[in-house]
Amino acid sequence: MTNKKQAVAAASVFASAAMTAMKLAVGLMTGSLGILSEAAHSLLDMGAATLTWFAVRIGDRPADAEHPWGHAKVENVSALIETGLLFLTSAWIIKEAVERLRGEAVAVEVTWYGVAVIVVSMLIDFGRARALTKVARETGSAALEADALHFSSDIASSAVVLVGLGLTAWGWPQGDAVAAIGVAGFVCLAGWRLGRRTIDMLIDTAPRGIAEEVAQIAAAVPGIARVDRVRARPAGATIYVELVVRVGRGRSFGQVQALRDAVATAICAARPEIDPLVVAEPLTLDDEDVAEAVRVVAANRGVAVHDIASYTLGATRHVGFDLEVDDGLTVREAHDVASEIETALATELGADIGIDIHIDPRRNRIDPGETVEPGELARLTRLVEEVVARHPPGSHVHRLFAQRGPDGLYLSFHCRFPPEASIRLAHALTERMEAELRWKLGDVARVVVHAEPQFAPGGGAPA
Repeated sequence: MTNKKQAVAAASVFASAAMTAMKLAVGLMTGSLGILSEAAHSLLDMGAATLTWFAVRIGDRPADAEHPWGHAKVENVSALIETGLLFLTSAWIIKEAVERLRGEAVAVEVTWYGVAVIVVSMLIDFGRARALTKVARETGSAALEADALHFSSDIASSAVVLVGLGLTAWGWPQGDAVAAIGVAGFVCLAGWRLGRRTIDMLIDTAPRGIAEEVAQIAAAVPGIARVDRVRARPAGATIYVELVVRVGRGRSFGQVQALRDAVATAICAARPEIDPLVVAEPLTLDDEDVAEAVRVVAANRGVAVHDIASYTLGATRHVGFDLEVDDGLTVREAHDVASEIETALATELGADIGIDIHIDPRRNRIDPGETVEPGELARLTRLVEEVVARHPPGSHVHRLFAQRGPDGLYLSFHCRFPPEASIRLAHALTERMEAELRWKLGDVARVVVHAEPQFAPGGGAPA
């Protein structure tokens, strides 16, 4: 591809040199300012084409320590220089044309070879413009695109010269100077278009619509919660894109890396000319993400949490949860754990969110004890049945187990609730049963009430 770029650029140098020589010779022979203006334009094109050839050679060099983004911007510098030359040429042409219009008319000889050289140059310009445009699109070369623009503008300006020669032949000698001004107008238009594109490239103007397209591609990747920022900068045929995506903070490093790779792959598949850099950041915005943040912070400190809830009190958003700590800790030790978690969450979620922590003692294991006597077990069963009966729709006490350990009585049992009852109701009733049993029995280490649905008649009891 590099050799192809250099070959088409070199061909343009030779074509421009040939057209300059032809136009200059015919312009001097006929005295036509229009043809001489075209000769000056072609001379400029030859210099620009030569500059393009050098720029392509340098721009294709690979990146190095001093140029980590490569050398493609050299082509844009070349195009900027060509823009300045275009405007200088236009100024000279206009100056000469105005002087001729204000002074005595200069005899212009309209000959067949004068017309022929313009027609031949138009054919050459057409061929060179097509060849340069084709390679420029294939390679994304700004320098070749600038060269193609030059040759395209030459076709239009040559047509204006033909019109000027026709007007001169019909008896209006000023037509040649007017045509020269028309040539200058086409040159200025080409310079304006080229200069605008070149400056956009040099100041890293992002291609129109590229940020929106990249954001849409990234957002469609499963696991990407949001795309926060997309920045793009062109450099030759490559568009360097940096984007920040948001992912759930509970994902592992490997999962995050896989998501980054998936986003980069999707972007390159849709736009091969893009070189993406994907930055993944954790997301903690909605209630689900806040709950996930609480779990991760607690897990990083070796403790568990439950009953996480987000709510608003007044104008302040709060998150509350139960923190499970070893029941062997002192109040000070448990409070230190809670304070550490509160500080970490304030850093993670922001200082403007209220954090409400309920410390809940949990045993990591149950010490072996003695099974209660049958008489005491029967008494406990009657007491449990009475308590359950006072909290409808709970019913059908079964699988009751009781054991006395060093720190008190361990009691567990199952009771049933209607299948359509809400879990909130069942949980509230089992908590009341537990509190009443603790109050009635006194020395209780742990009470576990297992709620299960009532079975349909004839359907058998649940396991």
